[in-house]
Amino acid sequence: MKVEKKDNLTAVVVPAGKIDVTNSNLFKEKLTQLCDEGFKDIIIDFTNVNALDSSGIGKLLVFYKKLKDKGGTLSIINIKHENVRNLLDMICLDKVINIVWN
Repeated sequence: MKVEKKDNLTAVVVPAGKIDVTNSNLFKEKLTQLCDEGFKDIIIDFTNVNALDSSGIGKLLVFYKKLKDKGGTLSIINIKHENVRNLLDMICLDKVINIVWN
């Protein structure tokens, strides 16, 4: 998972492969670390994410709440894989988290 720190407040996280029960805790820990470092705006680039399960969605929602409580924002961009796009659309995650549908 790559992390690009744009400025003192904004970071872009680029996970790859699956975000599922096998690695969602590591994913959440990395996001929480950025939040604890003071980053307020976190962008998750899903270009290389090819699968997402309920555990991954749960971690996204928990992190979204934590970041929102600290006055921050969470966005998801570049959802390239159709199965991931369909899942996020089906559960209406864009009603909670800012999703940029390219």
